[in-house]
Amino acid sequence: MSDTTRDTETADAAGEWRHWHEQREAAVASSYGPLSLTGTHWLADHPGGRLPDLPGEWREDGDELVLTAGAEDGITVDGEPFTGTVRLGADHAPIHESRVESAGRRIVVMRREGLWAVRDFDPGAAARRAFRGIEATPYDPRWVVPGVYRPYEEERSVRVANADGKERGLGLSGQLVFELDGRVHTLQVAVEADGTLWAVFADATSGDSTFRFRFLRPAAPAEDGSVTVDLNRALLPPCAFVDHFICPFPPPGNTLELAVEAGERRVLTA
Repeated sequence: MSDTTRDTETADAAGEWRHWHEQREAAVASSYGPLSLTGTHWLADHPGGRLPDLPGEWREDGDELVLTAGAEDGITVDGEPFTGTVRLGADHAPIHESRVESAGRRIVVMRREGLWAVRDFDPGAAARRAFRGIEATPYDPRWVVPGVYRPYEEERSVRVANADGKERGLGLSGQLVFELDGRVHTLQVAVEADGTLWAVFADATSGDSTFRFRFLRPAAPAEDGSVTVDLNRALLPPCAFVDHFICPFPPPGNTLELAVEAGERRVLTA
């Protein structure tokens, strides 16, 4: 490959990275992006059914959540004004398509390890108003290397601490193996529904010049397991933006010994 061709490919990749970064900042700052989350309320902590700053009464009933509301609560369900009782499952659609809304706030139902919670996404959140961008290291081709995905015979689950101080299970499907700076590195990863990979990792910069851990989301591996590892696209986890997310910490073995001076580093605020 000629130097001219290499320079052109690097310039193209850098341009794609800048576009990705701009889209990422726009998504984070959107009306129902992570900055708009103002609370995650576990029903087990509120047996009376009233959740802080949320209208209606919320109760568990087996595999469903039951919401009871009056006209004074100002709730809509599926876009229609709602009074009475409705049974809800966990929301899996994008936040702006969740079933329950109140005064422009999206009220999202979630379930983790059999426990129900309700999240409040408010476009007027203080964190969203204060957001000024994501500090990120400019694109550098040295952080793009070939890797291989090696699936486990059976999916595993390990207990890891979460950002809210509780331990939860983290499902892992295999290992992502790659070489960088003359050393072989391994990350335990999960496989998402669309086939892409997801890793929670830390490195020598974590908690110093970058957030205490980050996410990596490589594309789906090819049939032979090959996959491109691009650390320029290391992501801040949702809990870097607001404290109400319950992000998992890196599982054992997912702290890289090298300093990953690439990708997103920290949130910029006013």
